[in-house]
Amino acid sequence: MSGCSLITVEDISGGSPISESVVSVSENIEVPEASAREEYVQEEPMQDVSASEPSADPDVSANSGPETAPEPELPDTLTFVDVYGESYTVDFQKDWALHPYDTSCFVREGDAMYYKGDAAFTSRYGIDVSHHQKGSINWQKVADSGVEFVIVRVGYRGYGLNSGWIKEDEYAASNIKKAQSVGLDTGAYFFSQAITEEEALEEAEFVLDFFERNNITPEDMKLPVVFDPESIRKDDARTDGISGEQFTKNTRVFCDAIREAGFQPMIYSNMLWEAYMLDLNELSDIPVWYADYETVPQTPYDFIMWQYSESIHVPGIPGNMDGNILLIPAE
Repeated sequence: MSGCSLITVEDISGGSPISESVVSVSENIEVPEASAREEYVQEEPMQDVSASEPSADPDVSANSGPETAPEPELPDTLTFVDVYGESYTVDFQKDWALHPYDTSCFVREGDAMYYKGDAAFTSRYGIDVSHHQKGSINWQKVADSGVEFVIVRVGYRGYGLNSGWIKEDEYAASNIKKAQSVGLDTGAYFFSQAITEEEALEEAEFVLDFFERNNITPEDMKLPVVFDPESIRKDDARTDGISGEQFTKNTRVFCDAIREAGFQPMIYSNMLWEAYMLDLNELSDIPVWYADYETVPQTPYDFIMWQYSESIHVPGIPGNMDGNILLIPAE
């Protein structure tokens, strides 16, 4: 992104997966809560009407009970820092949907993250994988460790200025099938470098063709198919010069195509993307997978899944992994 290419992504030839594309934040942005204010009118003592002039009856309708609590006051700006500690202050988007979570309910237990103490939501613990793991995954150990779901990369577009080709993740099909065989729910993501709506549609059609070739139906994929647009740190990206408006259009085209095919779409995002590149109001019908490696999510905006770490350890998988928590409304 122009002026904001601070997000790490994988080296296509063998680097780490989606996990390395995230902003780090140093403080939690909390939306101020309105406090209810009750004012009671004390009854004045009875007057001796024989000794005073009569007065007009007071208007008791306005003082008959407590006042209605005011609406929450939203800040005009919010501040976050990037992975280098550089601070950004941006407009608070007051027309965007806010997340409903109590951030004090996010509880880290070892490498897993849970949401506890709020009866409105339950949570599930999961990971995401790509060819970076080289297929060296013991899926039964993964499931036995407490992992409940996995998001699998199915493909990516090259990001160099002279590239643009699309390539299938060589372990995608086996990762999906093996994860499902041990009872894990699966979703998928595509690493995008689309610079036009036509390219975003091409990426969606690639994903749908992958599903068809591997006999994967919408019923098989219990979790969404994610559009993962990213900036590149320490290298040129095809997407460096495009606008936030274009990114939003690309996201819409990809997600609409996925939805029309019967799958659930989702957007991968972080604080920089939300500040500069994605109009979440225009995409309000698409759920967000939010990436942030602080102890609590910084974003005030709505999301349903949080990638909270890029360095957890999971039995059955060598090396560092991404940790994710899925938030589910309680029934």
